[in-house]
Amino acid sequence: MPEHTPLFAAPERSSTAGFVLRRYMPGDGAALSEAVNASYEHLKTFMPWATPTQSIEVSERLVRDFSGRWLCGTDFVIGIWAPDEKRLLGGCGYHLREGPIELGNAEIGMWIRGDRARKGLGTEVLKALLRWGFSDWHWLRLAWRCSGANKASQRVAEKAGMAREGVLRSHSVDPDGTRRDTYCYAALRSEWITPA
Repeated sequence: MPEHTPLFAAPERSSTAGFVLRRYMPGDGAALSEAVNASYEHLKTFMPWATPTQSIEVSERLVRDFSGRWLCGTDFVIGIWAPDEKRLLGGCGYHLREGPIELGNAEIGMWIRGDRARKGLGTEVLKALLRWGFSDWHWLRLAWRCSGANKASQRVAEKAGMAREGVLRSHSVDPDGTRRDTYCYAALRSEWITPA
């Protein structure tokens, strides 16, 4: 980032009736540990970082790292919280995988805790991230990538109104070692219409 370019002051939270999206803060490690450990069987197929025994200490280091990267404007990792913010329902974020922040591009990532999966939460969170990203944030393009084997993730992107741009064949490796296609979706601020 050039010296004269001010750091982007990222919005820190967005609330809906069903959940709160907010950046992780020091002290959130216990909630992250509980959610990941309770969801290991659900997450392990597509999330290589998932472990069955992620300690509170490891999780606390992670949330402090997330917080630091947020403040530096290098990555924006977001917790999906119950409305009272006492239970973590999953995680998401705007990740700078398509170039520096000045380009206005981010890739959305997401995981939902196991006991909340397949109940429509992922679609509602993605819709909220798109609305928030194209209003309070400066994003011009928001992307979504998922395994070709993850049909649920593909449906979430489509229900949220993202356009499928293509398939990267044999592009990545799932945690079990299987090579897989990556499905690529995106939404552009200039074309964004909130789906019904």
